[in-house]
Amino acid sequence: MSVIDALGKARYVNLETFRKNGTGVQTPVWAARDGDEIGIFTNGDSYKVKRLRRNPKIRIAECGARGALKGPWHEGTGRIVEDEAGKQSVLRALRKKYGWQMMLADWGGALRGSKKNWVMIAIRVGDGE
Repeated sequence: MSVIDALGKARYVNLETFRKNGTGVQTPVWAARDGDEIGIFTNGDSYKVKRLRRNPKIRIAECGARGALKGPWHEGTGRIVEDEAGKQSVLRALRKKYGWQMMLADWGGALRGSKKNWVMIAIRVGDGE
């Protein structure tokens, strides 16, 4: 199984983004394979988005819900998905993988008004392993 397949099937992945001083910050997130990339969603005001805008370098690994690693780290790059078709593609992949849980997140985000601030992130691992 390829790295992208394994990460795409993992229940949670630990996403590490980097501060200005080079210190890594790890965050467990939901992730789904979207073509040759891994897609995640997050709040647009989150620090991981700010760090990613400044530095696209990331590390990613399979983990548990609290971030405990279940696999090795993989180097990669992340980008904010800007086009609407790309955003919808990531959302479809997440909905397909997480089913009712993602539908609940969608509904809750819409109810709270936070969904309008969601950002989709696309991650490329290594050389597309």
